[in-house]
Amino acid sequence: MTPAMTPAQPLPDLGNPVREHPDHDSVDLTTFGFWLYLMTDCVLFSALFATYAVLHKNFAGGPTGKDLFDIPYVFVETLCLLLSSTTTGFALLSMQRQDRTRLLCWLGLTALLGLGFIGMEIHEFIRLVSAGNGPQRSGFLSAFFTLVGTHGLHVTIGLLWMINLILQIGRRGITVPIQSRLIRLSLFWHFLDLIWIGVFTLVYLMGVRS
Repeated sequence: MTPAMTPAQPLPDLGNPVREHPDHDSVDLTTFGFWLYLMTDCVLFSALFATYAVLHKNFAGGPTGKDLFDIPYVFVETLCLLLSSTTTGFALLSMQRQDRTRLLCWLGLTALLGLGFIGMEIHEFIRLVSAGNGPQRSGFLSAFFTLVGTHGLHVTIGLLWMINLILQIGRRGITVPIQSRLIRLSLFWHFLDLIWIGVFTLVYLMGVRS
C-alpha cells in the first residue's frame, strides 16, 4: 500500500542576514575599525615614548627638565584633562537617559576643560621657544616637543569632533548613530587621558628628578 503523500512544507524564510539589520552591522563594522585605529595610535605613542627614553638625557649642554618644567603649572593642566574625562562619563549617562539638555551641558563643559588644557600647553610651548629652548636646541627638547605636541594634536582633533557632535545633537537629538559616535569619542578621550598620565609621569615628574 502506497503511503499517503503529505504536502511539502514551505521552507522557513530566514531572510538575508546581511540586510536584516543594516544599521547594526554598520555600527559593528565602524566600531571594529575604530578599535583598529586606537591600536595604531598605541603603536605610534609607544614609538614616541621609546624615542624620548633614548634622547631624554641628550641635553647638548642646554637646559634639563629640572630647569624647564613647572610642575604646579603642569599639574593644573593635568587636572583639566582628568576632569574632562569625568565630565565625559556624565555625558554618557545623560545620553543613556535620553536627556539632551544635560548631555549638551556635560559635553560643553568637557570641551571647555579640553580647551583649557590645550591653551595651557600652547602657552608652555611659547614660553620655551621664546626663551630659546625650542625643539632644535637638543635631542631632549626635540623628543619632548614631538611627544607632547603629538598628544596635543590628538586632543585638538578630539575637541573638533566633540564640537561637531554638539552641533549634531542640537539639530537632530540623540539618535542611534550619534550615540555610537559619542561612545567612540568617549573611548578616544579616555585613551588620551591615559597617554597623558604616562607623559606627566615619565616626562615631567621624572624629568624634574633627573
